[in-house]
Amino acid sequence: MLLHSKIIGQGQPFVILHGFLGMSDNWKTLGNKFSEHFEVHLIDQRNHGRSFHDDNFYYEVLTEDLKHYFDTHNIKNAVLLGHSMGGKTAMQFATQFPELVNKLIVADISPRFYPIHHDAILAGLSSLDFETLKSRTEADKQLSNYVSDFGTRQFLLKNLYWIEKGKLALRINLAALIDNVSEVGEALPLHAKFEGDTLFLKGDKSEYIGTQDEAIIKNHFPEAKIVSIANAGHWLHAENPKDFYEEVIQFIEK
Repeated sequence: MLLHSKIIGQGQPFVILHGFLGMSDNWKTLGNKFSEHFEVHLIDQRNHGRSFHDDNFYYEVLTEDLKHYFDTHNIKNAVLLGHSMGGKTAMQFATQFPELVNKLIVADISPRFYPIHHDAILAGLSSLDFETLKSRTEADKQLSNYVSDFGTRQFLLKNLYWIEKGKLALRINLAALIDNVSEVGEALPLHAKFEGDTLFLKGDKSEYIGTQDEAIIKNHFPEAKIVSIANAGHWLHAENPKDFYEEVIQFIEK
């Protein structure tokens, strides 16, 4: 099955992968900006957005999905950007298919292992009862019992849609994501290596990439450059899109 995507612009292919519980729509604003220079592919990974649902969910299959997408669209010499979980998929893809990746950009994630830390969010999403909830406002109120941060709730509530008149549902395959949540933090395989140009962008308020990660990053990506984005946490592309955009363009054009 083919991943759902939105393709905009013309030129060198620029493929963007969202993070866990996200969707291609999270990248719409920056995608439109990048599309002034590139053919941008905003992708929904499996069990997210409008892509297919499947019980299997781990980086090997996410990488296979992306390879199938590249083959179907005849993509070569791509700029590949991934955020968080999407960054892990992008890393694995680049190490397996380096001939297809011209430049790799990883947003706020390291190749190392991360322990499970989405428990409250998944519990909150599981608590949404769509038999009784009749509006996004009601869903937000229910979710606030589990997730205090307003911005995080707004990000999560993007997954809501009207399945029919008066009935809300989630686009994500929540059951499969809960069953496989431990896979999201898995490390890049030990000997995986990509020798091409690589940029790691980290939010200066985020703890996902620390000084201890630099050696790990260089081990897998010897050409990697690590740049900090000011005034930004884990969702650095949404919190400081201007600096994020400028760093990406500068890296691609060098």
